[in-house]
Formats: sequence, C-alpha cells, structure tokens
Amino acid sequence: MTMTSQEIRVKICGIRDLDDGLAAADAGADFIGMVFVPERHRRITPEAAKVIVDGVRNSGGPVPRIVGLFADQLLDEVNAIVEYCGLDLAQLCGKESVEYAGQVGCDVIKVVHVAESATASDDAGTGERLKDYSGVGHLVTLDRYVEGIQGGTGEGFDWAVAALLSQAGLPFLLAGGLSPENVAQAIAEVRPWGVDVSSGVETGGDKDHQKIRDFMRNARTAAGKTA
Repeated sequence: MTMTSQEIRVKICGIRDLDDGLAAADAGADFIGMVFVPERHRRITPEAAKVIVDGVRNSGGPVPRIVGLFADQLLDEVNAIVEYCGLDLAQLCGKESVEYAGQVGCDVIKVVHVAESATASDDAGTGERLKDYSGVGHLVTLDRYVEGIQGGTGEGFDWAVAALLSQAGLPFLLAGGLSPENVAQAIAEVRPWGVDVSSGVETGGDKDHQKIRDFMRNARTAAGKTA
C-alpha cells in the first residue's frame, strides 16, 4: 500500500478532557480515543466523554473520528455508551469474537495483541487473527500483548512482524511504545495504514500538547518520505 503524507492515519488515544481533545484535533489527528475499560487509569465516565465529543464536534475546527475503548464488556453496555456519547467507532481491546464485533452498533477497531515472542519467521498467529477481523470489514490495531492488561500497553513488539503483514497488503494501525522520537522509524520500517499513540505523547501521565504536535508532524513527514 503506497502512502502519502496525507494518507497515514493517526490516532491519539487516552483523551480525558476537552482541551486535550481539541489539541489532538487541531494537530490533525484522524482519530481520538477515550477509554471506558474498567480499572484503567485513563478511564473516563460516559458523561465526561460526551462533553469531549460535543465540544470537539461543535468547535468549528477539524473533527476527527471519535473512538471509545472497551474490553470484554457486556455488549449492551458498549452499545449504550456508543449511543449516549455518539461515538464513531468502538475499539475492542479484549478477547471479543468476530461475532461480538459484528453486533456493536458502530464501526469497530479490533486490537490484535502480538506476543512478545512473535518474530518475522513465527508471528504466533498474529496474521491469522488480523485476517479474521479485517476480512469482515473491521479495522485492526496491532499492539503488544502484556498479561493482565486490557487496552493499550505502552510497550512495543518486533516491528518485523508488522512489516511482513503490511507487505502482504493487510491494513492495520500500529501501536505499542510509539513516541514522537520513534514514529518516523516505525513508519519507514513497517509502512502501516496508521499509527496509534497514548502514553508516548504524555508528560507526567497527562497529555502533552507539544508532544502531540511533534508526533503528528513526524508521522506526516515520514509518510511523505515513504510514498
């Protein structure tokens, strides 16, 4: 898949307040994500999320697609939050089946976790899981598997695994350990459909607006060089 600087998609995740959502939107993010996974420290309430959704959409500026993150939650709960907040997509971060994903009331991004042991010669089933979801029209995010953590891990995996899947023509968002400092290298090596970042654009656990802008600039520039 040939990319241009306008084609690399960027998702800024873990948004917890309107200022951060507007900063990501103004920087040119294609997606912003909010966490509804229980016991995750970036989790926000549906009420707080709705303030962000409405504020971003009514700001008069760029409006990215807005994503809610869930993990192994009741389907009725997910769909109720999707409807109440007006989400564009639900990102499923647990062990949700293809059948479950098909019953979500909006577009879906399914996280496929990549084992730490996965290599280019043995991807530990990553490619087959990716095909299971992308083959029926869902977006996929590749992220590092860390036992006991649902949602973003902030840890990377062997990019050679992702690079081979990209070469095979399989689109996905690359996540796990990305930052303004390494996103250009990641795009050059992997050539993903998109990139997904949360902790990599934070300082002291809070979103850093300058890091968001730096991440966006470096991602767009790198994509232009690989076109």
